[in-house]
Amino acid sequence: MRNLFFFFTLISLPFLSAQELQGKAIYKSKSKIEISLEGRNIPAAQKQIIMERMKKMSEKSFELSFSQEESSYKEQEQLKTGAAAGRMRMVFAGMGSSGSAYYKNIQEKIYLNQNELFGKVFLIQDELPQWEWKMHPETKKIGNYTCYKATATRVRDTVLIKRFEQMQADAKPKKEKDSTETKKRPRRQGLLSRIGVDENPEITAWFTPEIPVSHGPYDYWGLPGLILEINDGRSSLLCSEIRLNQDTEYKIKRPSKGKKVTQQEYNTIMADKMEEMSEQFKAGDGRRGRAGNGISIRIQN
Repeated sequence: MRNLFFFFTLISLPFLSAQELQGKAIYKSKSKIEISLEGRNIPAAQKQIIMERMKKMSEKSFELSFSQEESSYKEQEQLKTGAAAGRMRMVFAGMGSSGSAYYKNIQEKIYLNQNELFGKVFLIQDELPQWEWKMHPETKKIGNYTCYKATATRVRDTVLIKRFEQMQADAKPKKEKDSTETKKRPRRQGLLSRIGVDENPEITAWFTPEIPVSHGPYDYWGLPGLILEINDGRSSLLCSEIRLNQDTEYKIKRPSKGKKVTQQEYNTIMADKMEEMSEQFKAGDGRRGRAGNGISIRIQN
């Protein structure tokens, strides 16, 4: 009842007219990088360079264009930092973070996500996730806007989680017997066992009813105001700039390129390719590239 009263108090406040409101918001991302490089023959100085590059790669800028019914979210283009960074960027792009365009239509309750996975472009179309937001009384200022706190739980895809768990189980130490005692022989860790995966992380959102559109970065939506900050425990997105325009109409483009798949179909394809990459790491195939342990995985048409 308290949350319901709080919600009606918010929507009764005098804010901008959502019927005419449109604009753009810029978000800055930061992520916790927790990837173990143990067991690889990499000098300490090079490990430090790798971790610094990965941290820099996780600090990106994104642009959200929005109207009352539609929004489009994409990464802002940045200058490339050399061939080595490009190889690592290819791996992260395969995880769906870079080079994608995420379109939402809250009137039709659908999203389109144009994403490149290991050299092939996919167009994911599915129903918008239904966030079960819980309102909280806490407030804070982000720029000039008063923001309110809301939390929800992201339910991960069970197929992906089971595949990840199986790959991690395959990477556990294997027992081996000799003539005197039983020893443990360490096996190479798969790629995914080095990357932390939270099954159902709690999401904390800060939204402002002063901008009464039900949008937010990426797949976040459904609150009575624009989401200006998101945190899932491992990564965060913070709005650094807002441009509102009630006079000029923004053209929000639906992505149309790529092989059309559902989210479930895309998740299965991604798990297959990540398992293939994990096997390459375990077998040591990732060392074939003399320029720096590069891995080349592509999806055939």
